[in-house]
Formats: sequence, structure tokens, C-alpha cells
Amino acid sequence: MTATLLSACPSLRQAFETSCYDADSLLEALGDDAHAALMRSEPVPVRRESKDLGRLGVLIRLFLLVDDIEEFEASEALSPLSIDDAVAAGIVERVEPDHVRALLDIRPLDAGYGTRWILSDLDGSMRPLPTATDHVLGVGQASLSLLRGTPTTQVGDVLDVGTGCGVQAIHAAQYADAVTGTDISERAMLLAEATCALNGMNIELLRGSWFEPVAGRTFDRIVANPPFVVGRGTIEHSYRDSGIDLDGASRLMIEQAPSYLKPGGTAVILASWIHVSGEDWRARVASWIPDHGVDAWIVQRDVADPALYVGTWLRDGGVDQRDAAGGVLAESWLAHFAEAEVEGIGFGFVYLRKTDLPSDVLAEDLHHAFEDPLGNESIAYFDRVAWLRENDPADSVFVLDPATALERVYLPGEDGWAGEVVRVYRGNGPNWQHEIDELGAHLLAGMRPNGMALRELVALLASANDLDETDLLDGAVELITGLFRHGLLAPEGVKE
Repeated sequence: MTATLLSACPSLRQAFETSCYDADSLLEALGDDAHAALMRSEPVPVRRESKDLGRLGVLIRLFLLVDDIEEFEASEALSPLSIDDAVAAGIVERVEPDHVRALLDIRPLDAGYGTRWILSDLDGSMRPLPTATDHVLGVGQASLSLLRGTPTTQVGDVLDVGTGCGVQAIHAAQYADAVTGTDISERAMLLAEATCALNGMNIELLRGSWFEPVAGRTFDRIVANPPFVVGRGTIEHSYRDSGIDLDGASRLMIEQAPSYLKPGGTAVILASWIHVSGEDWRARVASWIPDHGVDAWIVQRDVADPALYVGTWLRDGGVDQRDAAGGVLAESWLAHFAEAEVEGIGFGFVYLRKTDLPSDVLAEDLHHAFEDPLGNESIAYFDRVAWLRENDPADSVFVLDPATALERVYLPGEDGWAGEVVRVYRGNGPNWQHEIDELGAHLLAGMRPNGMALRELVALLASANDLDETDLLDGAVELITGLFRHGLLAPEGVKE
């Protein structure tokens, strides 16, 4: 099947190009509302809009809605790939009477470099299907999050651990000279290879567990969407279950990744971790980072309670806990969490940079929504960390970023409006907010191009308010360091 599927890819690509089966045309043809319905797995609005779209509409209904398509229509839409060849390749199957049905999900995706077509297994979202143990996941929310969260600065080589259908590897090929993808699943290797062939890309694909296929090698960047589901140490589905108990899979990835990075190389890992009663999650994840040689930025994007988490992943695997078997599985999973005193499950990004210095580790929450990608922000973050190692903030002139705003919140009081909160807000990127006091606001007001160093500003502020200069400087350095890490200000002459 491998050779047949691969040999069908050039003709299949020609069919897609002829029919304008690409990301932009899809959005334009369906319109915003139907396209949004497609993203929500609601087939009826999409079916209505696609019925008059000719060959494009046929491909939409075939591969995205998994409708049964009359063979003569499918034959025209897939030409020059014949139906017989498409059946032999495992792309479609014949169903009675005189219809064909897709066996693969093939969808156009534009992650910033134009359309790429991604092959994966059907997920049952449009037509109920069982989820096989070796199911290869397509373009889901996790993979989209990683695409948005991955740095795209140009590098020499990239390693994609747990490549699955190959979507991260295909993305990496646009900003790297060479890409290597690994996966333990034979079927993932097949579909990733087909994805590469369909897009005309040469990517090295190696089968094996975790980092074993690349033992002894190092890379400029590592990207990983591993099977990070926090579970009972069992494997129901290879795309999500590692067989390692609780958050051990994320720990393994984070602990081992630095050994496969070149000096200055970076890694971005999607990960999950447990919130244990009486334990700070930040300390838990930070403990997976060595004391020397790795800077880490750990960004928690969401926290789920155990019941919600278990219910979500059971549904993802096609399990209904209202059934007897599903109920037993849910009970076992929740009991395991209770035994480990799990109060919640965190999810987010772990960014790493290889150094030869003592490690700098920051773990923090980023729960609010923001539009800009986080990936290149991580590179800027590590550059700020490097600057802080080499410079004394007290002797530096800082300038506020033009997108930084000051916000004051007032609430009704006995004598009218009463000041409640003063904060500074970054109006771009991750939209960080920091609460400050009035002294902090005055300090920031004095920061301007060709201005005074922080130490000098603090001296004036201390004198004007009859405060101890040493204590005030310590607090000011702590404040400015936090704001600088988040990009609300920068040392004069340092580009963001």
C-alpha cells in the first residue's frame, strides 16, 4: 500500500490544483459562516454551500464531510487520478450503489506559507467511526496551537518528535534547511510520508520511540507534540497515550530534549502536568529542568479539573461513559487521579534554549486570549534573558515600548471614585499586564529616549518621596526586570 499511496500523490496534487482545493479558495467559496461551521464539525451548512461549487464542492464533500459521492462526480474531481487507482491507494472505497467514500482525511492548510495538504485518518467528526489504536490524528486544536506557538526564525535543521501526519514537519520545512520527523507508529510514518509526497517535500522520516531514532545527533530546533495525555500509564491510542504514568511523558520530553539541541538551539514542546494538592505546579515542572545549561520559559495556557479532563479525552477516543464499559474506564481514570491527589491538569508550552550557563527558569500563566503567535516571542524572551545576564539594569537607560499603556481602575467609594488598581498593559504580542503602584507609575513616566539610567531615576524618586534609595532601587530593578522579560520596555538601543 505504501508505494501505491505514494505513487498516487502527484496525480492527486494535480487534481487539487486544477479544482482550486486550497485554503484560500475554500474560505472564499464557503464564506465565513459555512467555513466556521466546518471548523465546528457541522456538515449541513457546508453541504449546502458546496453543492454548486463544481469539482471543488465535490472534493469538500468527499474529504471534509466524508459524504458518499457518485462515482462519476468523484472521477471528474479526482482526475487525472483514476477511481481504480484511488481505491488501490486506500484513498477512497467503493460503496453501493455506484458511489465512493473517502478513507482518508485530506485537507488544505495554510500556516503562513501557502496551502499544504495534510493526510490523516478520518476522525469520526462528520461520520461516526471507531478510533483505531494506531489512529493518526489530523490538524486538531493541539497541532494548530503548536503551529502558532513555534518560532519560525530561520534555522539549519529541525527535529519533529512524534510527527504523526507530518503537519509540524511540513511547517518546519519552510524555515529550516533540513527537517527530520520521528514517530513510533508505522501508520504515522506512512501518512507522514504521503503528506510529504503530496506537497513535494523531502523530509527525513525515522521510525522509533522518542529520541531513539536520532541518538547521537543534535539539532537547531526541536518541535514536539508528543502523546502527552495525563493518564494511567496505559495505551489506548498511540497518538495521545505514552504508556507512562500521569505526566511522565511530558517530563521525559522536557528532560531529554536539551541533550539533542545544539548550543543556542531551541525547543518548543506541547506538554501537560498535574496540579497536586499542596504542591506548586511551577515548582513541579521547573524541577524537570537541569540546574545548568538550559534556559526555560514554561507557559501554562489552561487548567482542567479532573472530571472535565477525563470526559474530554474519553469522547476524543470515541468512548461514551454513559455505557457500562465507558463508565468503568472513567471511574478507573478518576480514581487514579484521586489516589495521586491530582486537583487539576495544566496544559501549555515549554520553551527551552541550550546554553553553557546556569539555567534561568520562569514558569507562569498566560490564560487570556491574544492574537499574535507566541513562537517568535519565545526567541525574543530568551534574548532578553541573555541581556539580563550580561548587563546591570540599574545602570541602564530603559524606554517604554510604544504599545505599552498605563491603565487606572477606579471604583465607587464614600467620597466618589476611589483608585483601586494601577497597571501597565502591553498592547501587542501576548498582551501582558502588570499591576504596579503609584511610585512605579512615576518611575515609568521618567523613562524616555536619551534619558537617565534607572539608578538615577530611582535617586530622584527616593529624594522626592523621602524614601530609602537602596530599598527603592531593589524594588525598581525587580519591577523593571519583570516588565523587560515581558517586552513592555527595553534598554535603549536594544531592538525588540
